[in-house]
Amino acid sequence: MNDLDARGVPARPGALRRAAPALLGYAAVRALSLVVLALWSGARGKDAYTLLTARWDALWYTRVAELGYGYEVRLPSGDVHSNLAFFPLLPWLERLVAAVSPLSYADGGFVVSLLASLAAAWGIFAVADHVYGRRAGVCAVLLWAVLPVGIVQSMAYSESLFTALAAWSLYAVLTGRWVTAGVLAGLAGLTRPVGLAVVAAVWAAGIAAFLRERACARGHTSARGHTSARGHTSARGHVSARGRTSFARGRSAVPEDGARAGERAGSPANARRVGAPEGAPHTADISGVRLRRALGMLLAPLGAAGYVLWVGHRTGDGPLGYLEVQAGWRNGFDGGYAFARFVAAMFTSFPSALAGLGLVAGVGLVVWLYVVCVRQRQPLPLLVYAGVVTALALCASSYFGSKPRLLLPAFPLLLPLALALARLRTSRSAPVVGAVAVASAVYGAFWLNGSGPP
Repeated sequence: MNDLDARGVPARPGALRRAAPALLGYAAVRALSLVVLALWSGARGKDAYTLLTARWDALWYTRVAELGYGYEVRLPSGDVHSNLAFFPLLPWLERLVAAVSPLSYADGGFVVSLLASLAAAWGIFAVADHVYGRRAGVCAVLLWAVLPVGIVQSMAYSESLFTALAAWSLYAVLTGRWVTAGVLAGLAGLTRPVGLAVVAAVWAAGIAAFLRERACARGHTSARGHTSARGHTSARGHVSARGRTSFARGRSAVPEDGARAGERAGSPANARRVGAPEGAPHTADISGVRLRRALGMLLAPLGAAGYVLWVGHRTGDGPLGYLEVQAGWRNGFDGGYAFARFVAAMFTSFPSALAGLGLVAGVGLVVWLYVVCVRQRQPLPLLVYAGVVTALALCASSYFGSKPRLLLPAFPLLLPLALALARLRTSRSAPVVGAVAVASAVYGAFWLNGSGPP
């Protein structure tokens, strides 16, 4: 008949309890990083809290929260650094925290990042749990926590806030909550320029769903009278009686402890497949699904588009005004040409050649992980999102030292590693994660007391 299953996806009881191991593990790793940072900074006569809240971009966000837009710095080279380059959601939240509490704007940025990092960890767990199961979800969160530049997650930067909005928007797409996905994508677009990646994921999933429904309608017409409803059901996408489309795939290699009997590994917990009833689907239900999907797709780009158009109006340069602002920071998209030249220049002398080899290996690892994600057939929204984030990070002509933190939101790249880690027994995986967490904490303290994230 068609490929629309009546698949119920009820709300999970005790969602916070289910995510608790991931959140507790994440909090422990972040606490370790902050303790090591405090000890390292104290030994060097620096204040760790100042490093987290009052350097680099954190100062620009605080200035926007305090004074609004319009501040700029003119450099001797002729470049103009304008605070219009910084999207407004984080400064708005800093201002809100300062308005309802005795905290300063910088304190507000730290509080927002602290809470947003926990929300991001929960969102990453929700996505990985939905697609691959609880154990993989916990591993994905721990891997995100122990990234070498994970200390940025605790800084008054926008990476944690953006990752939280992106992860929950993707989860909403995966579970068919289209309006929620669109609203969260719109907020992500007010947080960072890479919010376009979330918009692209929502649109790609929506278009794929429309095309799948159209193909199903054609198949229903041609197969009427020849195929039973159950015999023609496809496992590529399912719409529940409530109108939710699931993009989860049954390709997880990691069964949970107490595996769900009779369910495919990697399918959402508590989701039970029910065969579609005989006869045509309810037209009203499908129409409601399409309406909510279209509304979510329309809402998704409003945040980014609204801010970019406002900047163009503010500067008088029209729709391309934001690009002119970024050009003042020497930011742009050149397909990776400037980055390639930067890496090639490092091979002109022996000491720097080692760093060049490290950069090449790092880029190779990122590309390889994305290829593995494709081969493991991650859901389309995750592939689109991770692909756009990675492309924008690696192919932009921005400060090259920023690229590691620009890749922080690309958490779907960690899912292949999470699956591999989840296959290990806890007695083996725990020491590995613990050792990497210590190394990450030490590196983060060293990095933040040195060059840090520009």
